[in-house]
Amino acid sequence: MGWLVLLGLAAGALGLAVKLGLPRPLWTMLGAALALGGVGYAWQGRPMLSAGAAAPRPEPRADNDELIELRGQLLGRYGGEGAMFMAADALAQSGNSRTAVQIMLGAVGGNPRSVPYWTELGNVLFAHDGYQMSPAAQFAFRRARVLGPNDPAPFFFEGLAWMRTGDFRKARLFWNRALQLSPANAPYRPAIEQRVLLLDQAIRMMGE
Repeated sequence: MGWLVLLGLAAGALGLAVKLGLPRPLWTMLGAALALGGVGYAWQGRPMLSAGAAAPRPEPRADNDELIELRGQLLGRYGGEGAMFMAADALAQSGNSRTAVQIMLGAVGGNPRSVPYWTELGNVLFAHDGYQMSPAAQFAFRRARVLGPNDPAPFFFEGLAWMRTGDFRKARLFWNRALQLSPANAPYRPAIEQRVLLLDQAIRMMGE
């Protein structure tokens, strides 16, 4: 239903623009805003959440259920690794990112060639550093990519981090690579593909 509402808003907005005789440049700006809205919905939309009064967006940022599911598919959700990732994510999203970083530093120290561990270290460092791509977070993601050049997970989550900083061009590079590395029958491939398409559309509408 969320996508239907979004499409309805897009059609209504464009129809109103035509009716009011707005100049073409404003159409492009309107289209870009709608495309960015679609990207945001795919990224953080929570259609099953009950209605409520609007409130300021809280910090730290909580991932939606779809992204949590995707994280489990890419990094693993079972056994000791899955439990560790869940604990680190919960700590980072509750504001205790320092402990999350300490957990993942310990994990990397115990298994320095683990692609999922380095990827998750990049995730929690990104959160700990104020949702900015710090040198430490970049190093962790880069190490994960070096260790797993054919693993889509490091590319996807580094792209997600760049997306959250507002650097859509870098996000597109990493998400495109994650999509290329995703097997055709992988359960996570449709979710990555959807994000790539929406991000490409947003960038085109913005004229970048």
